[in-house]
Amino acid sequence: MVAELHRRGLKAAITWLPLRAEYAPWSVPVPDPPAWANVVHVNSWLHERFLPRQLPVLATIHHATHHPSIRPYKGFVRALYHERWIAPNERRTLHRADLIVAVSRFVADTAQRTLLDRPMTVIHNGVDVGLFVPGARVRPSGAPFRLLYVGGWKRLKGVDLLAAIMRELGDSYELRYTGGAAAAPDKSSLPANMHDIGRLEGDEAVAAAMKDVDALLFPSRSEGFSLVVVEAMSCGLPVIATRGSSLVEAIADGVTGTLCIQDDVRAFAAAIRALAGDTEGHRLVRRAARARAVELFSFGKMLEEYVAAYAALLGRG
Repeated sequence: MVAELHRRGLKAAITWLPLRAEYAPWSVPVPDPPAWANVVHVNSWLHERFLPRQLPVLATIHHATHHPSIRPYKGFVRALYHERWIAPNERRTLHRADLIVAVSRFVADTAQRTLLDRPMTVIHNGVDVGLFVPGARVRPSGAPFRLLYVGGWKRLKGVDLLAAIMRELGDSYELRYTGGAAAAPDKSSLPANMHDIGRLEGDEAVAAAMKDVDALLFPSRSEGFSLVVVEAMSCGLPVIATRGSSLVEAIADGVTGTLCIQDDVRAFAAAIRALAGDTEGHRLVRRAARARAVELFSFGKMLEEYVAAYAALLGRG
C-alpha cells in the first residue's frame, strides 16, 4: 500500500513495532512520527500508548475477533486474552481515533455491538486483480472436477467438514488443500480424493494453484473479510462457501458462487455437483466472479477509498 501511495505522489512510511508491543506495550519505546506526517493510519489492535496525540488517527478494524460465534474455537486462554486485554485496548484506540474503518459490514456490526458504538466506514480489502487472473485450465472429458481449499487447518475454517464433503462427492471429484504439518494428525482419516499441496508461499503460488482448479471450496464458519475468496473470484473461480459472516458480502449467491447453510455437508456437496454438471453455467459463474472481483474488490478501489478517507480527515482540520 505504501509503495502504491508513493507511485501516486503521496508520501507514506511504515513504522514497525516488535511483536511484544501487542502484549507488553510499556516495554517498547514510543516512536516519533515523521515530521512530514499529517495523518496516522493504525490497526485497531495498536495500543493507545503509540498513538500520536497531535495528528488525526484513522484506525482499521481487520477482524471480528469478539463475535460470540467465534468463542468456541478459541480455547480458554486465547478467549481470556481477547476479552481481558485486546478488547479494552481496542476500545481505547477506537475511542481516540478520528475515523474508524472496518474491512466488512460484518466486522463493523460486530465492533459496534462488542467494542464501541461509533460510526464506521466500510472499506473492503482489495486484491491484485492483475496477478490474480483467470487461468487457461479446461477440464478434460471424464476428469474429476477439481476443488481447492486455501487457508489454515483450523476448525473455525471448517476443515473438519472437508473430508465428509469429499466422501459425499466420491471419486469424480478431488480436493487440493493447504494442510501441511497442521493437517498431519488427520491424514489417516482423510479420503483418497483429498490431496495435500502444503503451504503456499506468496501470492504467486496462491494464484498458480487457483488457475489449476475448477472451484474454491471454503466452508469457513466466520470471516472478517476473506482475501482468499476474493482472490479466487478474481481468478474466475466459483466459490462454494458458508452463508454467514462477511462471506455474504463477497459472494453473490447463485451468481459468483453458492452460499450453503453452515455445517451442512449435503448442501455443500449438492452445490458442487450442480456446478460440475452444468458446463455453460460454470462458465457464466466464472465470468461473473471475475467481474465482481474487479469491480468491487480490486486493490486500486481499496486504495482510492483510503485516500478519500485521509482527505476527509484533513478536511476536518
